[in-house]
Amino acid sequence: MKKYIVLTVACAFLLGTTSCNDSLDNEPRGTLSEADVATPQSVDGFVIAAYAALGNDHYDTPFSLWPYGNVRSDDAYKGGSGTSDIQAFHFFEISNNIRSDFGELDRLWYLHYVGIGRCNKAIGALNQLSEAEYPNKKKRIAEMKFVRGHFYFMLKILFKYVPYVDENTPIDDYPKISNRAKTDQQLWDAIASNFEDAAADLPSTQSEVGRPKKSAAYAYLAKVRLYQAYEQDDNYTVTQINPVTLQKSIDAANQVIGNYTLESDFGYNFLPGTHENGPESVFSIQYSDNDGTLFGRLNYGDVLSLPQGLGCCDFHKPSQNLVNAFKTTPQGLPMFDTYNDTDLNYNQLNNYKVDPRLYHTVALPGLPWKYEENKIYQESWNRSPGTYGYYASLKENVPVGCGCTVNVDPFYANSKNRIIIRYSDVLLMKAEALIELGQINEALPLINQVRQRAANSTVLTGSYTSNNLISKYEPGVNCTWNQDFARKALRWERRMEFAMEGSRFFDLVRWGTAAGTMNTYYSGEKTKRSYYSQAGFDHGIEEYCPIPLAQINFSQGLYKQNNGY
Repeated sequence: MKKYIVLTVACAFLLGTTSCNDSLDNEPRGTLSEADVATPQSVDGFVIAAYAALGNDHYDTPFSLWPYGNVRSDDAYKGGSGTSDIQAFHFFEISNNIRSDFGELDRLWYLHYVGIGRCNKAIGALNQLSEAEYPNKKKRIAEMKFVRGHFYFMLKILFKYVPYVDENTPIDDYPKISNRAKTDQQLWDAIASNFEDAAADLPSTQSEVGRPKKSAAYAYLAKVRLYQAYEQDDNYTVTQINPVTLQKSIDAANQVIGNYTLESDFGYNFLPGTHENGPESVFSIQYSDNDGTLFGRLNYGDVLSLPQGLGCCDFHKPSQNLVNAFKTTPQGLPMFDTYNDTDLNYNQLNNYKVDPRLYHTVALPGLPWKYEENKIYQESWNRSPGTYGYYASLKENVPVGCGCTVNVDPFYANSKNRIIIRYSDVLLMKAEALIELGQINEALPLINQVRQRAANSTVLTGSYTSNNLISKYEPGVNCTWNQDFARKALRWERRMEFAMEGSRFFDLVRWGTAAGTMNTYYSGEKTKRSYYSQAGFDHGIEEYCPIPLAQINFSQGLYKQNNGY
């Protein structure tokens, strides 16, 4: 609005001497055109700006998607001081009163498109240069397509239908492009094309760890194709799992497998310092401190999850249901159907056998905080235990003594990198596709590889835990390995492996099980927590966020709202 006011005043002032149109036709002085700045010396600035967008989120617009992938699922409670503390996240937690006018959704949409716009600007600038002028041209364009694909993927799983613009879209056409200009499948194809193009031109290695490699593009392509394979109708019901698209996911995953290894201990993936950008990290967002800026390049998106006893603000708290899911049978297998019959009591841990990943995912009172045996996690560290219980999330948090936290009052932010894709994700994506294609025997060793690593993950916790028990699946010995069982095992493995990493709800939507899983979860939670009394998941509506009302208004009604909002 401000620019229109300036132009109006300028035109009024000039009426007596010259026309407004004539004055606006003149080339402005003291400004730089795009051609001026698209030079070999300056083009990296466009690229760096696009990379910077990966970390330009905020605590109420987190790119880790913890409110939408975890709190919206059966894995986490919102936390904070109570249900009115960032109330929009509370409504997502109970699947009730979700509205299109939530400012948090509008800002999240906006920030993603800022990132996309920067990628488009960088690609446009790079395209103005020849390879002779700028030898890294193809590689940098590939990097920008990777980053752009990442932003579009997140928008897609959040909102389903979004407008797609790239470097070939004239800016004047932006207001003419609907969020329904592409069908669901066409939008998936457009997103996939970013990673296909990136894979074609990215190198196998990069000297700077924050830049994606060829294998990272293939890993993301495998993820996009896996999601795309679960085809939905207009009511978000999965109507078929496309075998051709599943095979595309497998083909992409095969380009990654063998280029990485699993960390020897699961917990190393979530430690700062020398463990960052480790052998399992396919692509990570890079953060820093003491880098010459005021506070550093910190992870502000996850800043709220620190327990109140260590800082602020005790959000993003593991659910009792998730903790119960880590219990195992005397044979070391998941308690698929009975895990939630009784609650795990953290004061009597030796009464249970558990998957070792519990102690890397959930902080339990009486045990060390993030492996620091001189820093015991206390019940008193919890801000609203009567509402949200006594657990805290560990993966995004850091040891107190790491030297990687910065006090940005009232928050304590940290500079630990956040992994976007881990190698274990690639293994389980391929296993999932194989199972849906009926190739269950080929999927078994991939799942068992992840489970074996979990069993070995006691290096960091072994001094204070002794009840770890997890076994590989052995057909004919401890399980009947048919397709139904394999599917159940795979889906369970994804929950245990990626708990609190922002993917759980989106997995449920992909599988078409969100309504059933969440309503079962709500029925149990209503007996334990009063604020769940009005919780209920509406199939065909709440699988996706509403298109932000502000964006519909900006489009002058061109954008179409999602079902039920």
